[in-house]
Amino acid sequence: MTSESDDVPPAARPAAAVPAAAPEPGAALPPLTDSGWFWGLAFALVSLVGIGLIAPKFDVRQRQIEGRFLGRQKAAIERQRRAAGLEPEDLADAARDRDEAQPGRIVPLWTLAGAALVAAAGCGAMLARERTALAGRSPTEARAPGR
Repeated sequence: MTSESDDVPPAARPAAAVPAAAPEPGAALPPLTDSGWFWGLAFALVSLVGIGLIAPKFDVRQRQIEGRFLGRQKAAIERQRRAAGLEPEDLADAARDRDEAQPGRIVPLWTLAGAALVAAAGCGAMLARERTALAGRSPTEARAPGR
């Protein structure tokens, strides 16, 4: 007894029923730019270059932003003290140098650079995995060409 799928020619079968042929060794690979992992890697590396270029200006700007934040925070605390009926504190007398009050940045640039580096490493690894799979080799075979 034959099944109904044996009577249907392969061209008329649904795409899911036709097994995918393994790529032939030495067959032309699709262009590298067709991979989403390539573009992820490219953008992550460009972001690392951009972070390196803006780093000196970022520190100056971030210091200003964080100084304003700390000032607003102190003013809010003082408003709460006055609303609670406590004795007001003169903020000018309690003012300190920004570097003394906050020696490090609240939002350091290395966190963004670290995220871009992790993204670049992940995309690079996945791109290499994808290319070796497209070439018809497993990653272990690609590392050991003598076998």
